[in-house]
Amino acid sequence: MYSIGALSERTGVKVPTIRYYEGIGLMPEAGRSGGNQRRYDGRGLERLQFIAHARGLGLSLEAIRHLLELSDKGRDCADAHQIAARHLGDIRARIARLQRLEAELARLSEVCDHAPGAPCGLIDALGDHRQCLGDH
Repeated sequence: MYSIGALSERTGVKVPTIRYYEGIGLMPEAGRSGGNQRRYDGRGLERLQFIAHARGLGLSLEAIRHLLELSDKGRDCADAHQIAARHLGDIRARIARLQRLEAELARLSEVCDHAPGAPCGLIDALGDHRQCLGDH
């Protein structure tokens, strides 16, 4: 059995977050000791590790809830793969957007000659969206 503090140490999930996960139903309500402290068994630890790992991969709480439901019902791989594929698509879209932002900012940084006392081309470009090559 694990106290909430021990569970936190084992998983790296902060105590208030564990309580939050309980409150929204991602974690089952913990049993209580005679002193009314939360007590978690190995299944609670495994569930929190699953949640922490999924959060680390950027999955939303709603996606995690769905995956946990699938797991509790016997693991429907097709649905789990759909969730992962959707999330991967979102990540790839964000990466593509960040790469466009990187290229545009690098280009805008080059418009400035860094001459002391001269107007800053970068600041001018940031103030005038028409100097950008596209939407971002």
